[in-house]
Amino acid sequence: MQPPPELVRTSHARIACDGASDIPGGAALGHPRVFLQIDEAGYVDCGYCDRRFILIGGPADGADATKLHDHGDGQDS
Repeated sequence: MQPPPELVRTSHARIACDGASDIPGGAALGHPRVFLQIDEAGYVDCGYCDRRFILIGGPADGADATKLHDHGDGQDS
């Protein structure tokens, strides 16, 4: 299994992703803004851009990203 294309560590369990917030003037390059909730697994994947958001200090922080399953907001995985 390959790791997600981008890992983002965050201190908040509820985050927003638009796929382009870190690209200057890149709003047209992104996707619709979605709000994601990190659950007890300690991470969540964006269904649009596949960014993986990892809660700092959570169970997935420091784990091997290739060993974590795809885990989208609201999925049973």
